[in-house]
Amino acid sequence: MEKLKALLKKIINRETITYVIFGVLTTAVNFAFFHICNKLLTDDVFLKDKNYLFSNILAWIAAVLFAFFTNKLFVFKSKSWKAKTVVREFVSFIGARLFSLGVDEGGMFLFVSVLNFNKMIAKLIVQVAIVLINYFFSKFLIFKNKKEENKEG
Repeated sequence: MEKLKALLKKIINRETITYVIFGVLTTAVNFAFFHICNKLLTDDVFLKDKNYLFSNILAWIAAVLFAFFTNKLFVFKSKSWKAKTVVREFVSFIGARLFSLGVDEGGMFLFVSVLNFNKMIAKLIVQVAIVLINYFFSKFLIFKNKKEENKEG
């Protein structure tokens, strides 16, 4: 029982709680931007009936920008604003999010088209993997040097 308590204490902390909170807010930003863009880009605009795809891209961009700044400032507390640090973190963050987008698309294809899972169940399974991947990238690769860089900046 003590090992379980120690494990839970290690897993459930300020960092993971704020990561979940800002993850929910990032999802809200994504949905809100998608809804607004979808309403503004009606079917008679340049993409005809495919405007939802462009709206989805704009929503993804807004959500990733929101997630970068909230992860940097509030979750992983990387306070350095030196250009070199911010560029490295931002490029790494975008790369990781593009990678997880690829995992998302590939996972959905696998579960829905190959294994015939229900789309919503597949989305839930894939999103659990995406959250873990994004957390791993952010904690161990993107914002990993925060203590050293915070001293500099």
